[in-house]
Amino acid sequence: MGRRRGQALEAAILDAAWEELSERGYAHLTVDSVARRAGTSKPVLYRRWADKQKLVEAAVVRRNDAQVAPPADTGSLRGDLIATLTELSETRGPFLTQLSLLLVDYFAEAESSFAELREMFVAGRRSGRDEIMRRAIERGEIDPAKLTPRIASLPFDLLRGETMMTLRPVAPEVIEEIVDTIFLPLVRR
Repeated sequence: MGRRRGQALEAAILDAAWEELSERGYAHLTVDSVARRAGTSKPVLYRRWADKQKLVEAAVVRRNDAQVAPPADTGSLRGDLIATLTELSETRGPFLTQLSLLLVDYFAEAESSFAELREMFVAGRRSGRDEIMRRAIERGEIDPAKLTPRIASLPFDLLRGETMMTLRPVAPEVIEEIVDTIFLPLVRR
């Protein structure tokens, strides 16, 4: 195998960092262990990431990006939310639960939170949530004056909370309750 460079090397390092994080957790992950697993040296890692925190952040963002799916487009706000929340519950719920367990020590050391990690995930691109809300406003389903950032995030926050409390995918009737009983009455014209 030839010497890896550029994107191939970076991908190998970030995959190794994710594997180390998954197996050992943040507290026991070392730059040495990632370099060994990736088949490279510590200086190569330090040229790209200043420290263990930055390396782990990059690995988590890469893993997240591999799982991002576009938001549903069913033609209605209700349909888009139910389909997207269901997809997120089934695919992203286990990922977020795993992250919460793996990154406890990271959050303490970095004095960071899931909200800040989410900002790294979004990093300047439009989120699926924003796309759903934009389409609903264009269709006249939402009163834009009622759609504050907190209200826009409410169905997704409730889904995350339910996932974290139950450690399993959210039941369809709970998703429908979040959409029909809590969210839609807050934003409809």
